[in-house]
Amino acid sequence: MPKAAKKAPAKAASASTSASTEFKNFEPYKPKRGEEYMSENQREHFRAILLNWKSELMQEVDRTVTHMKDEAANFPDPADRATQEEEFSLELRTRDRERKLIKKIDSTIERINQDDYGFCDACGVDIGIKRLEARPTATLCIDCKTLDEIKEKQEKG
Repeated sequence: MPKAAKKAPAKAASASTSASTEFKNFEPYKPKRGEEYMSENQREHFRAILLNWKSELMQEVDRTVTHMKDEAANFPDPADRATQEEEFSLELRTRDRERKLIKKIDSTIERINQDDYGFCDACGVDIGIKRLEARPTATLCIDCKTLDEIKEKQEKG
């Protein structure tokens, strides 16, 4: 097996895993007694989480560009070339997913700026701090999201 093939899966897997879960490195928010839901402190907490997550994703983009420039080689062996092309393809697919996630993070930050963050788009109830810490870009409460997933399963059969 070519050397490039042995390294490729480990690099691609570790890069995508670390970037997409990086937002979890934060101190959970502890609301003060009587604190209003989505107070300025809570919005700042989530803004910081989202900006940190976006920053990590952008660093992954830079690492991918550097990696692809450094690793690009014209291997004489077709199997080695195919392995490298597959590795690059996987990395680019991961980055494309992260690019979409960055757009979602940007729109979520905009919702925070417009004081529209933390409330369900479908029914208007509080999404909840714990759910938002688990999924900072959530736009549906857990009940509406569950119903949405059930409808999706029924439609796809």
